[in-house]
Amino acid sequence: MTDVQAARYSWGGDEFVFVELAEAMSLQANFRVMAIAKALRELRPDGVLEICPANASYQVRYDPDVLEPQELLAVLQDLEKQVGDAHDLALPTRVLEIPVLYRDPWTTETLMRFRDRHQDPEATDIEYAARINGYADVDEFIAAHSGSPWFTSMVGFVAGLPFKYQMVPRDRQIVVPKYLRPRTDTPKQTVGYGGCFSCIYSVRGAGGYQMFGITPAPIYDPTQSLPDFTDFMVLFRPADIVKFTPIDRERYDTHVAEVEAGTFRVKARPVEFSLQPFLDDPDGYNARLLEVLS
Repeated sequence: MTDVQAARYSWGGDEFVFVELAEAMSLQANFRVMAIAKALRELRPDGVLEICPANASYQVRYDPDVLEPQELLAVLQDLEKQVGDAHDLALPTRVLEIPVLYRDPWTTETLMRFRDRHQDPEATDIEYAARINGYADVDEFIAAHSGSPWFTSMVGFVAGLPFKYQMVPRDRQIVVPKYLRPRTDTPKQTVGYGGCFSCIYSVRGAGGYQMFGITPAPIYDPTQSLPDFTDFMVLFRPADIVKFTPIDRERYDTHVAEVEAGTFRVKARPVEFSLQPFLDDPDGYNARLLEVLS
């Protein structure tokens, strides 16, 4: 087992405990979060009400009338020791294919209204991202953004919004700052980017992430009327692995019509993700991982 940072435990009032496993985000830190959250869900001590994993931390809501705080703390510390660096664990999850219309007219129109809040007012968001990451042009950047899978590190901030971490070695990760000042508008289902995270905006609203494109795939359905939402109103789950697939405007319009007809389905396949084999051979492991979508 490799050396890992000891967790930091903090109490939040009478009902919450917050556990920080690392100060910096990494796939390794997030995988430890997922492993501990999974173990806690399986154990599910009486009094544990909610388990919320995040990028490099997690939070537990509990009933102090049922579960003593120090008893819960002992359980969490024991799970931390059991999981260790989590390199030898396999996590059951899914691979989802998300179609993306890059450089779409709606995010392009929106971003042009907010150039005074951007680092490069003369370029679009995706042109700026391609340039500062050293890509020859936008097409090469799109190939990089869509060419590797993304690990869903957490879901939240607003209802159903997934944060996704690129599954490549750190020196190949796309890194793009957020806007200098947030926008007051972002189209629903925008594929955005901030720091090292890609995201999908689940609803229309304010935002500060760079906008690269838009997906026709709904990711949040509070009415649960669409076929992908019969079990829950949010599509993504922490640890979901995502493959972004570029599409053209014709395919986008076809998918929108399918959504309106209630026939659109996100392609999703069950997989097991193991951290150590990925770290040993990221490109080979990703290729095998994505074969389930073929």
